[in-house]
Amino acid sequence: MEVDRPIIIFGTGRCGTTIFHRLFSMHPEVTWLSDLCERHPNRPELNRRLMKALEYPILNNHLRKRYGPGECYGFWEHHCRGFRDPCKDLMASDLSIKSKHNLRKAMSSLTTRKRNRLLTKITGWPRLGLLSEIFPQARFVHIIRDGRAVANSLINIGWWLGWTGPENWRWGPLSATHREEWFSHDQSFVVLAAIQWKILMDASENAKKLIDGSNLLEIKYEQLCSDPVNLFKEIVEFSELDWTTEFEEQIKPFKLNSANFKWELELNNTQKRALHEVLEHHLTRYGYL
Repeated sequence: MEVDRPIIIFGTGRCGTTIFHRLFSMHPEVTWLSDLCERHPNRPELNRRLMKALEYPILNNHLRKRYGPGECYGFWEHHCRGFRDPCKDLMASDLSIKSKHNLRKAMSSLTTRKRNRLLTKITGWPRLGLLSEIFPQARFVHIIRDGRAVANSLINIGWWLGWTGPENWRWGPLSATHREEWFSHDQSFVVLAAIQWKILMDASENAKKLIDGSNLLEIKYEQLCSDPVNLFKEIVEFSELDWTTEFEEQIKPFKLNSANFKWELELNNTQKRALHEVLEHHLTRYGYL
C-alpha cells in the first residue's frame, strides 16, 4: 500500500520538534518510527506490529513507556544513503531511483489499517526537495523558535559539533559573510551557533519554494507552549485527520513551559550583544524583534 499524505515535521533542531512529535504521535490515526526501526531498519514489519499493538488500550501505556517516536536516522540511512549527515540540503536531484524505491517500499510497510497515516520528523537540513520527490502529497509542518534560544540551547548540549569548528560540523563551509561575522566576534561559539540557526533557516526558506504552499504549515514553539490543544486542532485539520476526544484527553495534561528566557539569564552581556548583531535581520523576519 502506498504511503498516503505522510506528515513530516521539520525544524532546525533545539526548536521543540521532539515534544511536538511526541504529542502528535498520540493521535490514533498515525504511525510513527520507533527504536525498532533504528535497531532493525531492514525489518519495518516489526514497527508495524508495534503500531497494531498500540491499538489495544491495555497494551498502549505499557508499550509507550518502552518505545517512543524518534527520528531514526539509521532507518533512513539504510534505505537512502547519505540521508543522515549530508553537508548540504538534499534535493530531488540527490535521490537515486534505488533510494526512492527503497524508501517508498519501507515506509509502506509501516502503516496499519487504523494507523494509516505516517508521521515522522527530521531536524537540521529540511530535505524538502528530496522528500517531496518521494512523497508528492506529503504534509510538512515547520516548527520555528527564537534563534537566540536555539543558539543558547546548542552550546549547552554535549553533541554539538560547533565546538570543533565549522570545518568539522555538518553545515558546510562558512560563506564569506558568515566567516566575517564569526571572526568579527572573536570566533565566539555562541555566534557560531547563531550562524548555524541562520544557515538552516535560510535552507528552509529555499526548500519551501520547492513544494506546494498548501502542503506546508508553519507554527512557532511559543504557540505550542502557550496553547497546545488549539494549536493541535489547527494541525489536525491541516493534516486531514479527525479530531477525537481520545486525542484531546491525551494531550490536555501536558504543560509545556517555554524555555526561551534561558538565553537572557545564562549568557553574558557580550554574548547577548553579539547575538543581537548577528541575528537582528532574521529575528525581525520571524517576528522575534
